[in-house]
Amino acid sequence: MRASIAQLLAALALVASAQTASAQLSPPNKAGVAMGHLHYTVKDVKANQAFWVKLGGKAIVFNGTIDGALFPDVVILLRQGETNGGTEGSVVNHVAFRVKSLAGLEKAGFKVEYNKEVPGVGSVYSPEGERIELFDDKLATNLGFTIDGGGKDPVADRHNRPISVPIIAHHIHMQVPEDQVQAAKAWYAEKFGGIRGLRWHYDAVDLPGINLNISAAPKPTVPTKGRMLDHIGFEVQNLEAFCKGLEAQGIKFDRPYNKLPTGLGLAFLTDPWGTYIELTEGLREIK
Repeated sequence: MRASIAQLLAALALVASAQTASAQLSPPNKAGVAMGHLHYTVKDVKANQAFWVKLGGKAIVFNGTIDGALFPDVVILLRQGETNGGTEGSVVNHVAFRVKSLAGLEKAGFKVEYNKEVPGVGSVYSPEGERIELFDDKLATNLGFTIDGGGKDPVADRHNRPISVPIIAHHIHMQVPEDQVQAAKAWYAEKFGGIRGLRWHYDAVDLPGINLNISAAPKPTVPTKGRMLDHIGFEVQNLEAFCKGLEAQGIKFDRPYNKLPTGLGLAFLTDPWGTYIELTEGLREIK
């Protein structure tokens, strides 16, 4: 059975007190971009925060108002509210992490749903049914990333080496119409300075801290905004100038660049396939 909310809440205090490693975002690429955050809308913030902490994150309260969890390479942020459904069915089908051991998570009380066709791959579910894909670092055979045309990149090559932490962000899996897969791959590579390649048999774009997997949607999808995973976020150096560069390329922002009184810079846009994206500058300062 899935862990009860009471068990997850208890785990929050236990794991947070035992957390010693400080999570941090990856250094940016040449375009100034790295993975930033995943922003979920949930009914019960505390229960979901407890789930993420039990999975291996560090509990945080961002800006004094937003609960979440820190992981290597990504920040999870949680907002209370109603949604139009889970991530599955939207253009972002799921997100995935690498872990040292799926068996270890089972010992910690997680019910792991194993992929019967691919070794070392499983899923766990949040208190509200959100599926999180997990790769056992020793057993999974489909973690690697190869660059289009060959070659090596020291950052992208992390996918071809064992991890040194208990859990780390791995990929965001997007599904677009079949005739748009290559266009989406080109868009993310060009707009955010990503490296084009393949993760297993999926077309992919690698950014520091995350691999964007892009495959053909078996059925029509809906935009992410309003779903449980409302938007994904990239942390960007010199964000104001970066946004001006995107505007010069014809990108229209849902919310143009501005700077909050807290000092956080942000902007919102939607990709051509419906992925709602927040760009931030200052999330890296979370400890």
